[in-house]
Amino acid sequence: MTSFIFRSIIIALSILTLQACSNLPQQSVTHLYIASDSTATDYSTEEDYKTKRYPQTGWGQVFQPLFTPESLARLKNLHVASKVVVDDKAKGGRSTRSFFEEGRWREIYDALQPGDLVLIQFGHNDQSKEKVDRYTPIEGYKQYLRLYVEQVRAKKARPILITSVNRNYPWVNAKLQNSHGDYPQAVKDIGKEMKVDVIDLTQLSIDHFTAKGEAYVSDNYFMHLAKGQYPGYPEGLNDNSHFKPEGAAAVANLVFEALTKLPAKP
Repeated sequence: MTSFIFRSIIIALSILTLQACSNLPQQSVTHLYIASDSTATDYSTEEDYKTKRYPQTGWGQVFQPLFTPESLARLKNLHVASKVVVDDKAKGGRSTRSFFEEGRWREIYDALQPGDLVLIQFGHNDQSKEKVDRYTPIEGYKQYLRLYVEQVRAKKARPILITSVNRNYPWVNAKLQNSHGDYPQAVKDIGKEMKVDVIDLTQLSIDHFTAKGEAYVSDNYFMHLAKGQYPGYPEGLNDNSHFKPEGAAAVANLVFEALTKLPAKP
């Protein structure tokens, strides 16, 4: 009789446990946060974007459309839910240091849920020695990257480091060269040290831009604008850091394809 009662209690507890588990909230959405600078910023949310800023476009601005029901199957190693929502927190002129000091990182940290993804791409402004509000030397740059990785992991989310997308210079013998000095390698060093995913967007963009050719990417990818071509730039522009829509879309595709190749993790 005692054995029968014991087995009955175990069965009852098992049923209650299963019921409790079935009532737990399921993650139906994976949030993908972008912590970055002007190259990834969503400018479309700005007032008078079409008349003042367009055609400048960040790659994060055109990232959401890539996450379709069909394409999500290619992200199975990232354990994403049936819906991915891109939350682009990138802001122009920010480095790893200023992004943290201004509280922008805190917005991401406070919102993070287990299973979320955080893409971290800085370097353009960290290397600007002449701009003391943003300059971050290599060792400081590494320290902020370590902090970001640790805090994302503390929330049981997945950090993904990204080296800076390359600028449209320098070109040598029809081949684009690294424009960010030692900063891309610093990202890879932290990736190896902390066993964190790294997307080498510096090299991916160098290869892609080189394949397209200097003339093509200058005219179609970067903000090379003729006088009077756009309302916001009456005098024209010759900007080799920021993208037109086609360039932003090309870079967004490079990032997405790299995400599909990342390894599975618990």
